[in-house]
Amino acid sequence: MIRVVLDTNILVAAFRSREGASFRVLSMVGPEAPFRCSLSVPLVLEYESALRRLGRVEDNRIDAVLDYLCVVGDLREIYYLWRPFLRDPGDEMVLEVAVGAHVSAIVTHNVRDFAGVEDRFGIRVIRPGAFLLELEEMK
Repeated sequence: MIRVVLDTNILVAAFRSREGASFRVLSMVGPEAPFRCSLSVPLVLEYESALRRLGRVEDNRIDAVLDYLCVVGDLREIYYLWRPFLRDPGDEMVLEVAVGAHVSAIVTHNVRDFAGVEDRFGIRVIRPGAFLLELEEMK
């Protein structure tokens, strides 16, 4: 089973459009998925904050998605051992979960924001479209 962390921008993009790779990745999350999402309480709160800032999404839809992620996701406690490593504190939260959960990849639109992560921690940073292609190749 592949373990990943979804960056906040994946959820935001999925809520903005049902057409893109982010929506497809988010739609695949669940017990039958070929991957499992790792998350933490602070990361879920970051997801919630970003989604509520969109302003045009019903609260019950946001709550339902976040509740579902918490049920099917791999909840991890995080320890702030290597901060600061990245420029954005929100990205640090994603990295902490990724390192603590020993994930294979961080799925994000902002690959450049995670520069050095693969070299230092051995965690790949991949865009959602490329991640979907990899999942197809694994079938």
